[in-house]
Amino acid sequence: MNDWVVRLIEQSGYLGVGFLMFLETVFPPIPSEIIMTVAGVTAANGKLDLMMVILSGTAGAMLGNIFWYLAARALGIQRLRPFIQKYGKWLTLTWRDIERAHDWMDRRGALFVMVGRVIPSIRSLVSVPAGLLDMRFKSFVIASTIGTFAWTALLAGAGFQLKSSFEQVDQFITPFANTVLVTMVLVYLWRLATHKGS
Repeated sequence: MNDWVVRLIEQSGYLGVGFLMFLETVFPPIPSEIIMTVAGVTAANGKLDLMMVILSGTAGAMLGNIFWYLAARALGIQRLRPFIQKYGKWLTLTWRDIERAHDWMDRRGALFVMVGRVIPSIRSLVSVPAGLLDMRFKSFVIASTIGTFAWTALLAGAGFQLKSSFEQVDQFITPFANTVLVTMVLVYLWRLATHKGS
C-alpha cells in the first residue's frame, strides 16, 4: 500500500493528498498515518509545500467527516430505537442512555469531536454519534476542522522533520493506537458485565 500512496502523491500532489484523506475517512483501513507522513516526507524533499499538504489533507478528511455526519443525521437515532431496545444488552445501551447522550452532546459535543479527531482508532468514527445525536452542523464543522487540522499537521510535520518513512513515525503511533483499542475493549467488557436494562 505504501508504494501506491507514494506514487499517487508524487503524481497528483495536493489533490492526491486530499483524495487519499477523503478515502481514509470514508474507508478507515487506508491509514492517515501513512498518507500524511508520506506527504510530509515529500514536502521535506522540496516537491510540495508543507502547509499546503496539511491544508489539502484537512480538506479531504473534512469531506469524509461531513459525509458520515450527514449520513448519520439522515438516518436519525429514532430509527435505531427498536434495534437498541432489542439488542441493548450487547450494545450496553438503554434508550435512557441515548437521551442522556443527546443532552450531553448539546453541552460538550464540540469538545468530544475535537478531541476524538486526534485519537487513533476512533477518529474516523466520531462523525456518526455527532450526526445521530443531532449535533449542530456549524459546531461539528468547526470542532472537526480544528481536530483534523491538528492531526494532519502532527503527521505531516513528523514526516517533514524525520525525512523518513512511515515506519519510523509508526513506532510512536502504533503503541498509542493499540492502547486505545485495548482500553475500548476493556470498557466494553466492563459495561457488558455491569449492564442493566431499562
